[in-house]
Amino acid sequence: MRIAMFTEVFLPKIDGVVTRVVRTLEHLGEMGHEVLLFAPGEPPAEHAGHRVVRVRSFSLRYLYPELKVGVPTPAIARRMESFRPHVVHTVNPVWLAAYGVLSAGRRDLPLLASFHTDVPQYTESLRIGALRHPAESWIRFLHNKAEVNLCTSGPMVDRARQVGIERVDLWPKAVDTAGYRPSKATGEMRARLTDGHPEAPLVAYVGRMSREKDLGRLVEVMRRLRERVPGARLAMVGSGPYLDELKKRFDPGHTVFTGYLSGADLAAAYASADVFAFPSTTETLGLVALESMASGVPVVGARAGGIPFVIDDGATGFLVESGDVGGWVDRLALLLTDTGRRAAMGRAARAEAERHSWRAATAAVVDYYGRAIETHWSEHRPLNGPLLDRFAKPMPRAVD
Repeated sequence: MRIAMFTEVFLPKIDGVVTRVVRTLEHLGEMGHEVLLFAPGEPPAEHAGHRVVRVRSFSLRYLYPELKVGVPTPAIARRMESFRPHVVHTVNPVWLAAYGVLSAGRRDLPLLASFHTDVPQYTESLRIGALRHPAESWIRFLHNKAEVNLCTSGPMVDRARQVGIERVDLWPKAVDTAGYRPSKATGEMRARLTDGHPEAPLVAYVGRMSREKDLGRLVEVMRRLRERVPGARLAMVGSGPYLDELKKRFDPGHTVFTGYLSGADLAAAYASADVFAFPSTTETLGLVALESMASGVPVVGARAGGIPFVIDDGATGFLVESGDVGGWVDRLALLLTDTGRRAAMGRAARAEAERHSWRAATAAVVDYYGRAIETHWSEHRPLNGPLLDRFAKPMPRAVD
């Protein structure tokens, strides 16, 4: 099968969406499928044997500087036409991937769209709430052009349906249980994360340092936690537009900011912590929580978004209401001081993570591609809308 894929984010940027795209590309290649990926920024020319088309882009310098916005051009559509895809997959369509949606419609191609980031909700966190309703309308319009829409957690399936997105199904969660495992812990990384105090109780966060992650909530949580668990430390692994502000707010004597880590260092950082804190209320899944669980480290997360889809409250970690500072302190203190409970939860978390492989998740996506293709051609809908009718360039069905 040939898949033309459009994504709003890709390497070298690192986040949950990029990780899912990267792992999916790898397994699609192993399964014999071919992908032509369109991505903004400075992506590699290929990944896992698939060609990557670099799309001209610009930075949202003052709003979200690490995000590169791809600029649609006619050359993109011509590359897609010459590829003759069986199906088009648009990842989180907002801008570049939105062009993928419209290009697929113009060429009468089967379309699958995946919903990874609740952009309308992010507008509130980024203090541009006036754009919430226009963003919601735009995303609904784009997704409803697709034969199949996928969300990465059960709560986000509900959320998508709530905003009027149709034909929604679940993209199964997955995690790399070979790369992330308890044995990756090292004394060297523990010393690094605790600023030379490896014996100190250690809370960790891994991910983007951005306003919508609600990381500022941990400032008071950690202050009160140290009253209960003297010497407790926090390691913040990652980078982003909110990093400098966070460095000003957290106690520098008990907090380490490592910047981006990857590969063996990232795996060691996960596994070397005692507990993972995840206060974000805007996650569609929370892949970093799964990676922590695969590392045998229980997670305390917000009871919001897709996180309850990952954490079994009381078994693999704890769920806490976002604004309940006392609840956060209680759960973190329990795991830091009760080594038996922490070890049992860590084992349960690892066992749960082992149930979800990238291979199985990718096989499910391939089935959804097949459904999109079958639906498109068996329930063929004529191109609609004055612009599509006027400028349509329908392509014949790819059968080889």
